[in-house]
Amino acid sequence: MRVKAYQFKKARIEIVPLIDVIFFLLATFVMVSLSMTKNQGVQVQLPSASTAEKIEDRESAATLTVTQSGEIFFNKDKVSMAQLPFKLQTYKAASKDPKVVVSAEAKADFKNVVAVLDEARKVGILKVGISTEKK
Repeated sequence: MRVKAYQFKKARIEIVPLIDVIFFLLATFVMVSLSMTKNQGVQVQLPSASTAEKIEDRESAATLTVTQSGEIFFNKDKVSMAQLPFKLQTYKAASKDPKVVVSAEAKADFKNVVAVLDEARKVGILKVGISTEKK
């Protein structure tokens, strides 16, 4: 009887599937971390202030954005000055503790910013903040 000699191959670690798994995990981590950032308003260049502080409960606040050209956005919806009181009243009725954050562009006309602040106060929203960048 003849015994057949077996040849054993050396074990190798396949690197290509490992790289695929690492890139999948990296992409998943990036997508999850980006979805955790909640930005309700329109991106504008904010004025800077040395006393700027981070707001703890920003997610529950509505964002009113005033651009340099005078456009007004309620969260990400463009509204006119005539529509703004109705949007604010609807928001106030739907929220237990209504809060508004005004994000005005650094070069926005001050009278537009004051008009937006005034509309929020007329509706009865007393918790109003102004968004700035830290110097």
